[in-house]
Amino acid sequence: MNNAQARITLMTLDQIEQVHAYSLSLLATTGIRVDSERARDIFSGAIGGSQDGDRVRIPADLVEQALKSAPSSIEVFNRTGDSAFCLDSKDTETIFGIGVTNLWYQDPQTDEVSPFSREHMKISTRLAETLMNFEIVSTPGVIQDISSEQAEVYAALEMVANTTKPLVLLISSTTQFKHALKLLQHLHGDLADHPFVIPYFNPVTPLALNEDTSDKMILTIEQGLPLIYSSYGMSGATAPITPGGTLVMLNAELLAGLVFSQLVKEGTPVILGSLPSVFEMKSMISAYAPQTMLLNLACAEMMAHYGIPHCGTSGSGTGWGPDLLASGTLWMNHLTSCLGKVGLAPFVGGNFDSLAFSPATVVYSDEIIRQVRLFSRGFTLDHAAVGLAEIDSVGPGGNFLMSEQTLALYREMHDQHSQIWPGFSLDKWQAEASPKAIDLLRKHVMDVMADLRPPEDHDELLEKGEAYIHDLQ
Repeated sequence: MNNAQARITLMTLDQIEQVHAYSLSLLATTGIRVDSERARDIFSGAIGGSQDGDRVRIPADLVEQALKSAPSSIEVFNRTGDSAFCLDSKDTETIFGIGVTNLWYQDPQTDEVSPFSREHMKISTRLAETLMNFEIVSTPGVIQDISSEQAEVYAALEMVANTTKPLVLLISSTTQFKHALKLLQHLHGDLADHPFVIPYFNPVTPLALNEDTSDKMILTIEQGLPLIYSSYGMSGATAPITPGGTLVMLNAELLAGLVFSQLVKEGTPVILGSLPSVFEMKSMISAYAPQTMLLNLACAEMMAHYGIPHCGTSGSGTGWGPDLLASGTLWMNHLTSCLGKVGLAPFVGGNFDSLAFSPATVVYSDEIIRQVRLFSRGFTLDHAAVGLAEIDSVGPGGNFLMSEQTLALYREMHDQHSQIWPGFSLDKWQAEASPKAIDLLRKHVMDVMADLRPPEDHDELLEKGEAYIHDLQ
């Protein structure tokens, strides 16, 4: 008998097809605004006829053609050339990463914040390299102590030098994006051969493909790299206040991005997803809510239906530190992601609406992800696992403390317990001077960070990369 696996499904097939139909209608009737003349020409070459200024209306047959041409799975590699994971639209374990583009760094001992620096980029990337439940690094912050004309290129250098894991690259400047790709080629060689770099792009919600995004998408596709195209919408502000309206509009945006990528080059590997949030009108910030997690799952189910790899939200942003606020959202996100069909969850670690990168939140999330993965894998129900003969040998009123199965599997069961907090009884907790859980977490974080190590080729890559960036001046 197969494992009893924990899984959740949100929408029926009829509902999925209805969302698709609504999205097609929106694209054909309302269309999208396309800011770049070059991008409009690409659309026009496929659609034909005159365009209504910067408005592009996309017919259903073009969407269906793009869905057929885009790959349903994408293999991603480590910098060393080894396979890291495969994002498959039908069956994949959720892949987690740290990030993204935080402006501040939150001290793991005091929670005090300071402007995100180059040193913080090094620390953050090495932390992701060390923690086993993170598979990717997604531009953890925006470096503030280097000229803005070069900061994003230096960020790419620190990332590639301090981890061998795959990189999700977020760069706002088109010029620095070009330089960063050239830098990575200079250090690594052909990026399309065993790709370990995945550029990430957002359109402008609602329904606009901005020029910087389309330009960077073209550059990425010309390099033969996979890309992530993700819509960020706040229900009640940049998206409809209803979950259904938000889902349909963001889905339409993703289909438009897919069409554009396939028109640039048929067969381009694309990962689609959304970052749904709600607009908190009292505090004037974006926030996570149960609706957010439902939309995250719904988007993942739409992509699975389309046969397109998915990238979703990561549950970070609500905390003021590694606190109760962060914990609740992270647990809700990580658990539902792993139980649903979420492919990538690449942006773990930010607090205060993803403005402050928190190593303590990252380490806590690593433990959450570990336990969630154990939960989602379920348990075995075959003859050996049930062990009727052993139950019979113990018999009524006995115990299993010294049974063969217990002795054989005790360590495996022990490993399911928290690796941060000991299992104190009340007496033991009092005997240890009633420690607070947050204090034990901070101690564990500092122990982890004291042992961070760079890859063996760190110094070589850094020296070579700094010389390359110097020559750009």
